Amino acid sequence: MKAKVNGLERELADGATVAAVLALLDAPPSGVAVAVDGEVVPRAAWETTVVRDGAAVEVLTAVQGG
Repeated sequence: MKAKVNGLERELADGATVAAVLALLDAPPSGVAVAVDGEVVPRAAWETTVVRDGAAVEVLTAVQGG
């Protein structure tokens, strides 16, 4: 299946979860927020929230700096 991840189309396994998308991106273990189709997904739901075909996933990472 295909989904847009941070604006780029990606091929994902059928039934891929938010956690699987984060693993694919090699996202850090903290400082990350995820939205699927404009809805924020709580961290507690990352393992169980399945990304639908054609979904738009936005992964935001906190950056420190001044």
